[in-house]
Amino acid sequence: MDWILLLLVLAALYGIIALYIYKKNLWEDHIIFYGPIMAIRCRRVGVFDRFTRIRTFLRMYGTLGAVIVVLVSVAMVGMLLFSLQYNIVEQPPPTAVNELRNVLAIPGVNQFIPFTFAVWFAFILTLIIHEFGHAILSRVENIRVKFIGILFLVIPIGAFVEPDEEDFEKTKGVAKIRMLGAGITNNIVVGLICFGLLFFLLGMAGPVQLPLIKSIYKDYPAATAGIPSDSIIRSVNGIEVTTRDQVSTVLNNTKPGDTVTLEIEKDQKRSIFALTLSRWPESPGAQTRTSGFMGVAYYDAPAVKGVFDRIGNPWGILFMMAIPIEIIINPLQWQHFIILINDTTDMVSWNVPFPQYWFFVQILFWCAWFNIGVGLCNALPMVPLDGGYILKEGVDRLMERGGLSKYASHVVSAVSFLVLFVLVTVFTLPLLLHS
Repeated sequence: MDWILLLLVLAALYGIIALYIYKKNLWEDHIIFYGPIMAIRCRRVGVFDRFTRIRTFLRMYGTLGAVIVVLVSVAMVGMLLFSLQYNIVEQPPPTAVNELRNVLAIPGVNQFIPFTFAVWFAFILTLIIHEFGHAILSRVENIRVKFIGILFLVIPIGAFVEPDEEDFEKTKGVAKIRMLGAGITNNIVVGLICFGLLFFLLGMAGPVQLPLIKSIYKDYPAATAGIPSDSIIRSVNGIEVTTRDQVSTVLNNTKPGDTVTLEIEKDQKRSIFALTLSRWPESPGAQTRTSGFMGVAYYDAPAVKGVFDRIGNPWGILFMMAIPIEIIINPLQWQHFIILINDTTDMVSWNVPFPQYWFFVQILFWCAWFNIGVGLCNALPMVPLDGGYILKEGVDRLMERGGLSKYASHVVSAVSFLVLFVLVTVFTLPLLLHS
């Protein structure tokens, strides 16, 4: 189904359900509306009072988190300004990142986010982790919590904690900043923990040199014969094979023009293909090979394993964050890493330590990806994001000391609009320059 049609169907269905609930005043103690946004809220918030027993530790945690949030906020603004400069100077062509469907974080609509259990589990867990941070630090700072809930606009778009307005307003300075930054801090900490566990799990998988055909060379024998990608070679000329080396051993005794018969398995079904081998394609510096060439590229599990072993460090997190996007933008270079984000035939090329291993890998990947992503985005100094409210509290206190409180809101609004302008420009400029 076309993504726009799918989005319209989901929006219409949501509209009908939301309108019916609104007109009938159903569950009015638990459901309220902010325009088209439906908020499902819960009054049972006593569980957060238990965290006051470790108030000292949580205040230290919140203070450290506030420092991290400020540093991340500055770094995010710097990254946006660098991206803006790059777009102006280099004028890169638009990619899938610039498409409207990919601005919306709707699994199955956004090209980078598949519609899977792992994605939805991670998405919802990220929202809970974020808002629980606010709720816990609210109680630690003696701010009463009235409600906690989830916001819906077609899909869950966020969660919220509703503190007591009077308590919130009278809380000032570092205490309020700790509370406002707690959600971001939680997301970043949980995201880093999930990435650490992910790197640990990836170290437990062992590669197998299975002759899994990952891609087909255009206009070469395999393509001409109709051999599909993501299929496994089970035999060559009637000789059973289980590794790529065994396939090469058979083909080393052939020459261009020879016909070979392959037994191919695809989706647990086997088929026979006959193809006439060609010469190897010429490449600079490569030794001329005299054997026949099929025109296939294998899934290279050992090479992928080498990458997994090298990225188990802080810089590897940047690599991991790029994977969903790069798989769409540069599929030929990044297709080997689909295994981290969605089910794929590539799983058969690995020895794994326990059943459902890749399912847990995908859960950890998406939990890490969403938590880090939500944490970074919320750190932007732009109201209504958490980073914007932290900026507001900081500016309010600074202006108050200088007797300039009346200008505080103007400063916050100016910064928020500037960040929003840069953010929108970064995404739209490639489209405008190449329209």
